[in-house]
Amino acid sequence: MKSLSETWFAEGYIDFELKKYTLLAYLQEINKYFNENKLYPQLGDVIFHYNNLVAFRENKKYLQEHFPKKLSGVQLQKLQLLYEQLIADTELMQELEDIIQYSADKMKKTIGEGAEIYEFVEEKINIAPVGIIPLDTQEGYFFLSTGELHSTGVYHYRLSFFEKHDEKYRSIKTVFVDRWHRSLSSTYEHIKSELIRQRRDLPNPAVYSIETELKFPVDETLLPIAKRRLVKFISSYAA
Repeated sequence: MKSLSETWFAEGYIDFELKKYTLLAYLQEINKYFNENKLYPQLGDVIFHYNNLVAFRENKKYLQEHFPKKLSGVQLQKLQLLYEQLIADTELMQELEDIIQYSADKMKKTIGEGAEIYEFVEEKINIAPVGIIPLDTQEGYFFLSTGELHSTGVYHYRLSFFEKHDEKYRSIKTVFVDRWHRSLSSTYEHIKSELIRQRRDLPNPAVYSIETELKFPVDETLLPIAKRRLVKFISSYAA
């Protein structure tokens, strides 16, 4: 997927019709993936660009007051503007404001459409512990069974904490381990036992089953949402 640059709305010739065309072409491609029930990385990408626009718009007044120069580039991650020394161009700034307002509204609508798919999938996911869960749940395995419930993907996970703006967040890193065919003799408990026997670095892992009847794309939709649901599930029990 061809993405927008971080500063697409302020790069090159700042013209409303030109930027509108660029935006609509981008969103058309995003919606093509959404129509195939593929959410990631597309949903995360459009959210990133929407947040950039909102952050720039909210800080523009402060920046104009302290840096009376003409926009030449933006480092949106830190909201630091790179300017060329020039007399403030109010007409240019109004054109940029119109671009930002239009783009933010269009992106918000697209995000809403992606969020509807996300919420639908999230409601269709069921998580349950496999066997006894140890006190330490920061590392372990989860079994992902999708539309074909007899085929199970086995993943190793590790949780970690990070701070952002004085708030603590949990992130999850996963590695695909193997794929198992479940049967009367090959249950979740049996798979767990085999993992412990084969991978001695985790003698007493936390293990969870994640099931859904949906046949949506795994890598682009089911797996990313399952990972986020698992973080919430583990956090709720740890609280």
